[in-house]
Amino acid sequence: MTLPCQVTRYLPILDWGRSYNRETASADMLAAVIVTIMLIPQSLAYALLAGLPAEMGLYASILPLVAYAIFGTSRALAVGPVAVVSLMTAAAIGNLGLTDPVEIAVAAGTLAFISGVMLSLLGLLRLGFLANFLSHPVIAGFITASGVLIAASQLKHILGIDMHGHTLVELIRTMFSHIGETNVFTVVLGLAALAFLFWVRKGLKPLLLKKGVPPKLADVLTKAGPVAAVVVTTLVTWIFGLSGVGVRIVGEIPMGLPPLTAPSFSPSLWNDLFMSALLISIIGFVESVSVAQTLAAKRRQRISPDQELIGLGTSNIASAVSGGFPVTGGFSRSVVNFDAGAATPAAGAYTAVGIAIATLLLTPLLYFLPKATLAATIIVAVLSLVDFSILKKSWGYSKVDFAAVFATIVLTLGFGVELGVSAGVLISIGLHLYKTSRPHVAEVGLVPGTQHFRNIKRHKVDTRPHLVSLRVDESLYFANARFLEDYVLARVTCDQPLEHVVLMFPAVNEVDMSALETLEELNRRLSEMGIKMHLSEVKGPVMDRLRRSHFLDDLTGTVFLSQYDAWQALGEPAPKAERGSPSEVDAA
Repeated sequence: MTLPCQVTRYLPILDWGRSYNRETASADMLAAVIVTIMLIPQSLAYALLAGLPAEMGLYASILPLVAYAIFGTSRALAVGPVAVVSLMTAAAIGNLGLTDPVEIAVAAGTLAFISGVMLSLLGLLRLGFLANFLSHPVIAGFITASGVLIAASQLKHILGIDMHGHTLVELIRTMFSHIGETNVFTVVLGLAALAFLFWVRKGLKPLLLKKGVPPKLADVLTKAGPVAAVVVTTLVTWIFGLSGVGVRIVGEIPMGLPPLTAPSFSPSLWNDLFMSALLISIIGFVESVSVAQTLAAKRRQRISPDQELIGLGTSNIASAVSGGFPVTGGFSRSVVNFDAGAATPAAGAYTAVGIAIATLLLTPLLYFLPKATLAATIIVAVLSLVDFSILKKSWGYSKVDFAAVFATIVLTLGFGVELGVSAGVLISIGLHLYKTSRPHVAEVGLVPGTQHFRNIKRHKVDTRPHLVSLRVDESLYFANARFLEDYVLARVTCDQPLEHVVLMFPAVNEVDMSALETLEELNRRLSEMGIKMHLSEVKGPVMDRLRRSHFLDDLTGTVFLSQYDAWQALGEPAPKAERGSPSEVDAA
């Protein structure tokens, strides 16, 4: 029996589940084992990064993964707590000024719930395209700055001192004001964990392969590096009683499956968290869908951005009702999941089972886990996100993009992640408006011996003194129509032999009402100067719109099917005569 497309669209599990077999199950289970090993220390670390109890990281890694397996479309995306969203969660909760741990946990769950509702609604309304308003350079700048902030915020755990603040300036200032309180034992543990994790990431796998270890086993052992750091430092702290000399530990983690909880529906709390939830939703979706599309392309698969919104939305709602906090698709975990051979989203569900087993059996063993070890795990993970080369690349390619990247980095570091990402959104939109408000317009001529027209500044072409051909390389709308008018009038002013101006529209996909009025005014002003205005290569949908107005009736010239037709028809200067009504040729 074939299921209706609408059902499988909103429940992708019914699509890939029909072909699920023992082979794919084996691949998914192997990937789940590797991701589970990686996710346990990460989930604990990201909970602390968010300013929440460590167990909430585990809770956020169970039901959300099951929800995504049901509603998500990516075969390799690994959902759960991630560094940037955890940092944004910390900033959002910190703005509330709460001190009661219960209220903080409820606020985190409510934040996840609001974000989940937003994402789900955007998906149902098929508004996934809105993520395109964030330019890649701006996102790269924001993630780089966030990585620096995250690494700086974890220095307090490496040094064993008190630090606070949501900006780089605040963090550095409070670090130096407390630097005298540094705990030597914590520093030794933290630096040892950092050195070990950096070595594991770069050097362990080549060493194992050199020793003859099979590649898959070498990969698993490399991914288990953070777990080894957790085990060793926990044993060292317990055996030598380091918690008694100032080494801060995770402490008691409740054992058992996550409790079912309800988010707060307080209007004041929703009002306080709304903008933070919106920003977390935007950043989380952009990061997640970018990773999902990249991995899907490698296997010639496709994802649905709108359904991804629903998948991430339901994941966040699931996190909210199971004692978690906002989640999204993580880059490093997803790549590991992909490389480990995950064949379907079921790998995420199997990972959830592994995390659930850990919460049932392993949490008492984590009592003496040093927070410095978790901080080292975060620092090693986020430094891979830091990429200041984007500044050099954007400077060489586009000064406008460089300004956007630089502004995003500075604002994020100087004023915090929320202002940074808000500025990033506004800068991305502003960049689009700026670039499209000054459309590229090229004066073109005929390439000798062909029917092709090219820019007179770039090619040797034929031109005629009584005819100006201008190619418009952008759709026309309210922000750029006046620019075109000024450009054309500046070109024709004082050029007395001119009789015709032809506007080529091969790249014009839209002419809005403001642009239409501008074209009408341009037609009138050229007519007063004794110049006819013509159009060529107008696309069908644009022509349909123009036919609904009076513009074509008032046009002093002709609409030509091609620019070559215009060149032939207007080839010789015509004697001055009374202008008749324009002839019209159907556009392409």
